[in-house]
Amino acid sequence: MARLRDVVVDCRHPASLARFWAAALDGYAVAPYDEAELARLRGEGVEDPEDDPTVLVEGGPPRLWFQHVPERKVVKNRLHLDLCADDLDAEIDRLRALGATLLATYDDWVTLADPEGNEFCLFPQ
Repeated sequence: MARLRDVVVDCRHPASLARFWAAALDGYAVAPYDEAELARLRGEGVEDPEDDPTVLVEGGPPRLWFQHVPERKVVKNRLHLDLCADDLDAEIDRLRALGATLLATYDDWVTLADPEGNEFCLFPQ
């Protein structure tokens, strides 16, 4: 039987979107760049981790991978994350301060978008 390993997000700028999600999610962090990883990137012609085409956010499972694609998001996500928080209003404010946009408010949840427009929902705990 298969098990969920990673969630992969196509995006325009993996490093900044990875930082958003690492800050948004409890217990997650952008994977550190050790010398071996920096050497691998240099071997691919990438001198600055800010330009890394694939950035890993650890803390799960699942892990989150952010990978560069040339095209912008143009339609609604076919898959999104559902998050929960003890204090819904405080968490909305915190996520907005990180760069999220509030899209819609419903009776029991809100829909937001990350800095690249990927929708996600936030529910009370």
